[in-house]
Amino acid sequence: MVKDWRIRKRKPVRRKHVAPLLKRLEEHLEIDLNVEGGFLEMAEYGPWQVVIIDRVAHIIEVESPEGERVVFLTLRGLLERAPDKKFVEVDHGAIPFLMNGADCMVAGVHAADSQIEVGDLIWIRDQSHARPLALGWALMDGPTLVSETKGRGIKTIHHVGDELWEMEL
Repeated sequence: MVKDWRIRKRKPVRRKHVAPLLKRLEEHLEIDLNVEGGFLEMAEYGPWQVVIIDRVAHIIEVESPEGERVVFLTLRGLLERAPDKKFVEVDHGAIPFLMNGADCMVAGVHAADSQIEVGDLIWIRDQSHARPLALGWALMDGPTLVSETKGRGIKTIHHVGDELWEMEL
């Protein structure tokens, strides 16, 4: 299957048109998305809806495995507004695998938000610098991600170096 990673249906939007989406994200991650004065655009990119702020893709809306629409920050959005919610921290050994798009194994997980539930869209950061590395679907809850020693913990959907990260606008 060939992925179609092109920007389609890109159009400028007013804040009031994306306000419900921004509100869902702010409540979900408990952050303040101050986008006042920013140039906002909406586009389709691959299977995702993307909110572009000042020519950088900051927000994605994806369909969960259960079929519901979930809003989250892209890795570039996380670089600017790293929340203290829905995160998992991995050790240095996991980073090369994540950079190649591999799923996150629980052996590399050292900390996680205790509020993570199975099926949540979460972000993965490195333990040393708290920099975002990937986004993915939690296959276990937060405490289990930390306590388990074998198996897949997160199904990766976006990582540093992938098509969305490299997207040129």
